[in-house]
Amino acid sequence: MQNKKFKKSLSLLLAGTFTVSGVFGLLAKPAEAKEDVIVLRVCNWEEYIDEGDWDEEEVIELENGESIFGENALVNDFEDWYYETYGQRVKVEYSCAGTNEELYTQLTLGDTYDLVCPSDYMMMKLMAEDWLEPFSEGFFDTDVEYNYYSKGVSPYITDVFREHEIDGETWERYGACYMWGTTGVLYNPEYMTEEEASTWAVFNNRDFFRQVTLKDNVRDTYFAALGLLKADLYMSEEFRNREDYEEALYEEMNDTTPETMEQAEDLLQEIMGNVYALETDSGKADMVTGKIVANYQWSGDAVYAIDLAEEDDVYLKYAVPKECTNLWFDAWVMLKDGIAGDPLKKQAAEAFVNFVSRPDNAVRNMYYIGYTSAIAGGDDDTIISYVDWSYGAEEDAEETFEYPLGYFFSGDNEDEDYIIVADVEQQGRQLTSQYPSKEEIHRTAIMNYFDEEQNARANQMWINIRCFNISRVPVGVWITLGAVIIAVILAVIFKKKK
Repeated sequence: MQNKKFKKSLSLLLAGTFTVSGVFGLLAKPAEAKEDVIVLRVCNWEEYIDEGDWDEEEVIELENGESIFGENALVNDFEDWYYETYGQRVKVEYSCAGTNEELYTQLTLGDTYDLVCPSDYMMMKLMAEDWLEPFSEGFFDTDVEYNYYSKGVSPYITDVFREHEIDGETWERYGACYMWGTTGVLYNPEYMTEEEASTWAVFNNRDFFRQVTLKDNVRDTYFAALGLLKADLYMSEEFRNREDYEEALYEEMNDTTPETMEQAEDLLQEIMGNVYALETDSGKADMVTGKIVANYQWSGDAVYAIDLAEEDDVYLKYAVPKECTNLWFDAWVMLKDGIAGDPLKKQAAEAFVNFVSRPDNAVRNMYYIGYTSAIAGGDDDTIISYVDWSYGAEEDAEETFEYPLGYFFSGDNEDEDYIIVADVEQQGRQLTSQYPSKEEIHRTAIMNYFDEEQNARANQMWINIRCFNISRVPVGVWITLGAVIIAVILAVIFKKKK
């Protein structure tokens, strides 16, 4: 499958530039028609929603009879749909942020939004700091026709959002998951084996000196360091057989004690001598052009890069480290300052979330950006039909494998209705990158947000790593350097006297 964003951005990515995106919406009971236009201020990531303008041959014809086509930007379709459904005009003011930290800075400086889409840890931070407006009770009523999110969200995602809390409040109360996935290693199998790629140790493997890249942000790279630092623990049978394994893994992968951070810093200082660079977006293009052979990557961008590489006849794969990996998500949240107690604005914001969660619109977004929607579809089989349309093997395929996805779609991984029969070449590629196996999911952990003290230590650690920490230079090196300087000075003095 080649996503629309990939087709649109191929030349731009290779040139090192990027484009910006569009919007969405839906909800419960229609409001009375009003002449005033509701202004809905939405902030999302760049290129993270379908912008429409599909080519005619891009129509997605599914076996369930659905015909999906992105003619207009999804934000424009939402505005039209809202008026048809609720009898009131809504105007979406759509903007983008580059990072979670940039979004948070905008909020603290006074920028006002009604609906934003932060990543997991930033959603937790906003909850903890009381920025967020809870979803209404009506939003969760599955008997309401337009509540596409509550009716269609994956049971797996629902469990995650219900089981985690901030100050006694569940994530589900304040966040609606948009996209989700794992982090892992995007690699070129021509130069690296699956075994070499399936471990965090790949970034310190001297066989790939200056041929691997890490992320240029403290959270993701710290997580990778912990995966390597505690590898023996994670791989031990005793640890993996614990009854509370998932809880224990969560605690270990969110260890931010001063001692652990110091050990992680030492390890990352060592790793920095082996990596080609720290990057945010350039790793995808560097993989395609052959500058590097492995890249720490989010699963959605891994799919994008795999698609991108195929245009240049480069074959890439994605591996989830055997020790553990990060489960990440981006979620829609409403802001108190934006909604400001206005029931019509809150209805429009919830409607927006529901509209992008409608199965056909979830497909449009997945096709456009390559990431994995949190929507499974409930009684609607559009999503699984799309997965089969994208990755299902042809009837004459010689080698296939069965890939169960019941854990995501129905909650039962043995459910025969959700088994994809795919070509063996999809192993480690787009299908398994977009939808990790249940076994891989078992060894995932969500990164918690850093409190003020943790954040200060983490930032200092990152400064030390990125800017050569003089305080960590061994005493012996200083003695040797001093001796060299003294020798040079004495040589100059001797030469002048002579």
